[in-house]
Amino acid sequence: ITLSIHPLREKHFLMWWKDYDNAIKYYTEALELNPASAIYFSNRSLAYLRTECYGYALADATKCLEIDKNYIKGYYRRATSNMALGKFKAALKDYETVVRVRPNDKDAKMKYQECNKIVKQKAFERAIASDEMKRSVVDSLDIENMMIEDEYTGPKLEEGKVTMGFMKEMMECFKDQKKLHRKCAYQILIQVKELLSKLPSLVEITLKETEKITICGDTHGQFYDLLNIFELNGLPSETNPYVSCSVAVKRKTVTYFVDRGSFSLEVILTLFGFKLLLPDSFYLLRGNHETDNMNQMYGFEGEVKAKYTTQMFTLFSEVFQWLPLAQCINGKVLVMHGGLFSEDGVMLDDLRKIDRNRQPPDSGPMCDLLWSDPQPQNGRSVSKRGVSCQFGPDVTERFLDQNKLDYIVRSHEVKAEGYEVTHSGKCITVFSAPNYCDQMANKGAYIHLRGSDLKPEFHQFTAVPHPNVKPMAYANSLMQMGMM
Repeated sequence: ITLSIHPLREKHFLMWWKDYDNAIKYYTEALELNPASAIYFSNRSLAYLRTECYGYALADATKCLEIDKNYIKGYYRRATSNMALGKFKAALKDYETVVRVRPNDKDAKMKYQECNKIVKQKAFERAIASDEMKRSVVDSLDIENMMIEDEYTGPKLEEGKVTMGFMKEMMECFKDQKKLHRKCAYQILIQVKELLSKLPSLVEITLKETEKITICGDTHGQFYDLLNIFELNGLPSETNPYVSCSVAVKRKTVTYFVDRGSFSLEVILTLFGFKLLLPDSFYLLRGNHETDNMNQMYGFEGEVKAKYTTQMFTLFSEVFQWLPLAQCINGKVLVMHGGLFSEDGVMLDDLRKIDRNRQPPDSGPMCDLLWSDPQPQNGRSVSKRGVSCQFGPDVTERFLDQNKLDYIVRSHEVKAEGYEVTHSGKCITVFSAPNYCDQMANKGAYIHLRGSDLKPEFHQFTAVPHPNVKPMAYANSLMQMGMM
């Protein structure tokens, strides 16, 4: 039996429909019939890249090259996978191979040069690193003498403080694609860093019987969809608290604030503003993209530098390191960005003890909280992302029993309906970026929890129009063009 896949049909199925999950199934079936096809492994690698399964994409690209070491697209796929995983030296090696084989390929030369630039930059940063260099950006800022020009007509903090009036004016300013003055942005960042640095790594939230809280998932820089959540669900207030599974969209309860959309800066300043206004009613969490490597590759660093300065991006990086890693509501519901752990026996006390003021490690509880994913089968398996693990229903059950919890809420994955309930109702995924990257056609969702029973109530919504700025407009050029 043979399976014939016409190249035009492949392109139509994968690129035009953008149905990558079915494309993965399609190529998996093809590989079962023809396991020695470098092309099928390369194409499935591309589909995995599109769905952010970088670990699987890397494995398929490597298998492709084991079958046919001359298949150039395999090197491109493997390089892109390694770039996404922050393995820049490995990516550079593959780009070197492509340039050697195709010396007249302008695109290959550009990719090699861009990757080489990153490798050299990382080496330079390590060379100059010292205690002195690690001083806070705040020490070099003179905010008091930073002037606001007469021609600036946008929002200003009132006596250096965030008010609801300022927040409304700032959101309107961003909606009109105008910039907040750099002095105001710096004031927000300095104040929120001080506030976050006083919080524990695991934040306890107490919800009274009559109170309700909203949990949001990833927003990925989709500012206009964030505004739509506030329109549908009301602005944050002491009587309308929010929790976020990641800082990029941590409103109410949100996770993953930055990257992918091209309005991450507007999203994060809005979230930080509400955190300052409502420190005990607006809760933020760190996501896997609130790291230097991810921000460099996926656009947040480029966006901040384009709209403000390199110095401001460095301050953002300092702030991100102080974001809490998890929240526990009424001692029964644990909220995080990623998921559970690579090993059994992790207790809530272990989360409280995590020293989070750092770039995430490659393994351990901090890494898992940011990166892991659930799976339907019992046990654990290698992560599809190439970082942390995947955990099954039995892992979830043991963790909840050991810590006397009812269920977990996380984000980290696009879901067609905006949310998904798995592991017999004990693992909930919520995703708040509808039509992700303007191409996935997924719904967004948020969750209401009431103190009386903590039973999740799901609310779905669809994407709203936004200005004609493409997703990842500020991303590193290798990530914009690497998924060919």
